[in-house]
Amino acid sequence: MNPPNPKNPTPRPRTLLRAMASTAAVLAAVGSLSLVNATGAAAATPSGPPSSTCNPAVDTVWHDVLNTQIEPVVTDFSAVNVTPGTTGQRHETLTRVNTVTTTVNRNTEISASASFLFFKVSATVGFSVQTTTSSTTTTTASTTWNINQPGYYGLYRGTRKVSGEWVEYTCARAGNIGFWVNTTPNGKGTYTTFEYPEEGTVSCASPEPAGTLRNAARQRLSC
Repeated sequence: MNPPNPKNPTPRPRTLLRAMASTAAVLAAVGSLSLVNATGAAAATPSGPPSSTCNPAVDTVWHDVLNTQIEPVVTDFSAVNVTPGTTGQRHETLTRVNTVTTTVNRNTEISASASFLFFKVSATVGFSVQTTTSSTTTTTASTTWNINQPGYYGLYRGTRKVSGEWVEYTCARAGNIGFWVNTTPNGKGTYTTFEYPEEGTVSCASPEPAGTLRNAARQRLSC
């Protein structure tokens, strides 16, 4: 039997090459799942640090949003029955029915570093959220409303609450090179913030889209 010619090695079977490619694809997929959302909330695509290495003299921390959950919350509400002859302007003070407060890891004191996390949350959800220590209880909902038609109305103020999980990386020095290290307690943290409040009027005569703040307010009328 002649020895194999080193200049013309026996080609690998195509099935073996396909298997190797499939294995590489699986390993790549497994590597990309290191920050999988485990809460069932609407997941963001974790971006992670911009590179595997960092400069400890320049880089400090890097925040990444793991997932987000958006919930409409009515914070102040009042139901009014407008009868014929009583339409027009009326001044109403709404009753507080719920509260949303910014938190990071359940802490209501938001540091300057944590503010950068909320800027990333804003970019993820596509609308502006609170980035500092804040609560919907800071002002009283007292407004003049103009109602031109008789009916049963809900006067409301509310917001979209945004909550989820996040992770923090810190640039750690190793000799002359820095590496991003996950320094979040327990591997990941939690956050809560909210959109700037909205005020409005809903009525039993007009249905509202499901999942919206207006629909959440209308449900309080028990139409």
